[in-house]
Amino acid sequence: MTLSHLDHDGRARMVDVSGKPATARTAVAEGSIRMSAEAFRLVREQAVAKGDVLGVAQVAGTMAAKRTAELIPLCHPLALDHIGVEATLDDSLPGVRVRASARIVGRTGVEMEVLTAVSVALLTVYDMVKAADRKMEIGSVHLVEKTGGTSVEA
Repeated sequence: MTLSHLDHDGRARMVDVSGKPATARTAVAEGSIRMSAEAFRLVREQAVAKGDVLGVAQVAGTMAAKRTAELIPLCHPLALDHIGVEATLDDSLPGVRVRASARIVGRTGVEMEVLTAVSVALLTVYDMVKAADRKMEIGSVHLVEKTGGTSVEA
């Protein structure tokens, strides 16, 4: 297996996708944040001092997806056709689950955009709730699926 972000001398490089055909591509990622029962209650009751935790997290994730190339050095800047971020309460954690999906017609996939969206949405939850629980745990951020292009499916 060769790594596409390395040149023949092993130096990091941005992949040249100019010769690839534009195809429909999608990706979905998920992640979660566990918190104390008291912090979870505050989020559920929308009693967090900083405001609507789930709504702000969704907006933050959307904004982050659109700026992924500014955060990840070798990512191509993409004009996303769609980005959706959903933050939901999960009693079984207790905490919040975040799911992001993206679509594009382009020469490269949108995996990094959905992973960035999920990560930043979860960090936003942490930031908004940290006054109630500094021991929250972000975890299980992963790619659920991707379609399009020629690489192996997730």
